[in-house]
Amino acid sequence: MEFLRMLEAARTPLLNAILSAVTYLGDEVCFMALALVIFWCVSKRTAYYVFFVGFAGTVANQWLKLLFRIPRPWVIDPSFTIVESARAAATGYSFPSGHTQNIVGTLGSIALSVKKIWVRVVCAVLILAVPFSRMYLGVHTPLDVGVAFGCAVLLVLVLYPCFRDDARWTRSMPALFVLLAALVLAYLAFVLLYRFPAEIDAENLAHGVKNAWTLTGCMLGLLVAYVFDRKKLHFDVKAPLLGQVLKLALGLALLIGVRAGLKPVLNLVFRGHQAANMVRYFCVVVFAGCLWPMTFPFFAKLGAKKR
Repeated sequence: MEFLRMLEAARTPLLNAILSAVTYLGDEVCFMALALVIFWCVSKRTAYYVFFVGFAGTVANQWLKLLFRIPRPWVIDPSFTIVESARAAATGYSFPSGHTQNIVGTLGSIALSVKKIWVRVVCAVLILAVPFSRMYLGVHTPLDVGVAFGCAVLLVLVLYPCFRDDARWTRSMPALFVLLAALVLAYLAFVLLYRFPAEIDAENLAHGVKNAWTLTGCMLGLLVAYVFDRKKLHFDVKAPLLGQVLKLALGLALLIGVRAGLKPVLNLVFRGHQAANMVRYFCVVVFAGCLWPMTFPFFAKLGAKKR
């Protein structure tokens, strides 16, 4: 808390605004958007690397949150203040930092996969800036950030050999899916069957349960998308610039619409049960990995030079 107190004393309106914007880069929405840019327009192999690091990291992160149940800094010390704009995204327990896990895992995977110096420099800057912003804004302690940072780096390095080239990627995927499924289903069983103490914060527990169902749906959707692409679709990420821009803009808009539109319908069908999130995110991932890529041959023709 002493380090956070020092940062609290150094806050200014300008820094608050800048670091509030920087911290958003570690949000789930930004992770999904960046991963889909890579998946649809750059490299499927790199995208799966990002997906697996992200999924495994998120499961580990959520598991640690519910095991240790460490409150946020302002709960530990009520006299401590945070930058209010960061409060809405500071859900669940404090330890470890989810935003740090997201940004370090995502950009670390990209930095290892892409050999361009400027890409690696940008990744390195943001890998340092986002975790610092979490502490500056007052929503995480150095311990929260440090453990998440270390876990993300470990996953990036351990999984990299599986995605180093196309041959290793192809050979590794069955085993990786088995491991990911085991990890996700074990976490789901944990939140459903573990006898948490009576004094556990109900809102934070509900947040963990929701994430368990969500991750299960994403994992199943990713498996369906991978098998469908390998067996039948074989979609190509290449397209002229106009096709890439339209493919990405329309795809993201439709995906947001599917994600938002399914929520009230599935909540009604499942009568508010968290399993609705599993079905919802399964459909979202299947749309992103199967249905939308079926349109890519059309976008590959847009802006192409006629011979």
